[in-house]
Amino acid sequence: MHERRTRLVCLDREDGSVRWDVPMGTWPRDLVVTEGRCLVLPQSPDQLFCLDLRTGAELWHVDLPRFSGHVVVAEGIVLVGGWRGYTPLTAFDLRDGRSLWQTAEPVRTGLPLTWGGGVLLGHGSDAWLMDPRDGGEMARWRLPEPLIGGELRPVFTPVSPDRCLARCGPRSLMALDLTSRAVDDLVGHDVDLVVEAAEFVGGVVWVRELRAGYSAWDPGAGSLLWRVDVGQPLMSGVVRADDGFLVAGEGALFRLGRDGQVIERARHGQRISALRDLGAGEVMVTTRGTLKALAPAPAPDLDL
Repeated sequence: MHERRTRLVCLDREDGSVRWDVPMGTWPRDLVVTEGRCLVLPQSPDQLFCLDLRTGAELWHVDLPRFSGHVVVAEGIVLVGGWRGYTPLTAFDLRDGRSLWQTAEPVRTGLPLTWGGGVLLGHGSDAWLMDPRDGGEMARWRLPEPLIGGELRPVFTPVSPDRCLARCGPRSLMALDLTSRAVDDLVGHDVDLVVEAAEFVGGVVWVRELRAGYSAWDPGAGSLLWRVDVGQPLMSGVVRADDGFLVAGEGALFRLGRDGQVIERARHGQRISALRDLGAGEVMVTTRGTLKALAPAPAPDLDL
């Protein structure tokens, strides 16, 4: 996690104690953990850092053009660039930071995603799959609506090895098929959605509505399964909990049954900003200035 504007901190998974704390520029545009390494792209300086995840020691760093953004790793290759179309895409070797290739011109893309044996990129009404080894195009889709302007947030959601969802327009979710190269209109909502990618949790596609809560959809048929409206905005993050799900409002956690109905509510003393799955039945709650790891009690008791 990044804190105090210029520090990168690694916390122990079990008790939250600090494993290491190192200076790392200003707030990062991207931070990726993969293969025992932590890749950090701060706003300043214009460099990409690769740290040892166990110790925080710097393994290598490379200089980048100004306003570089987006980092994604595929097949041992680090792909950097494409944010707002300011820079070319540049590929580096994850092991030592060696430069491998670079596009001839600047590229504009939303946050890339490793999927389908390549890296999925997209901007406007186009999405394309790139080979990370040489930058070659592996597949391309033409979308009926432009992709959302996710800036540094995800716009794509993988649901299977050959099917990925793309958030388009104010109310739509498109399905990209890798085998047929087809584009299916999976969700055409009747209300505006939050400008963020869908979530795929427990075999269900979740999209967050702008003025209410979540709606849940069948990933194959695109049919509406249920809506979750608790009378207050719901924060980002759906987590599996026992046989149901867990979502968060600004000041409470809500346990949902397998049918999406609220079965328990637990107040939280601080305003929640996001909910994340930690695995092993635990969740991470972020608030202003704090992280909390919680182990929700089995339903129906949700005494946190």
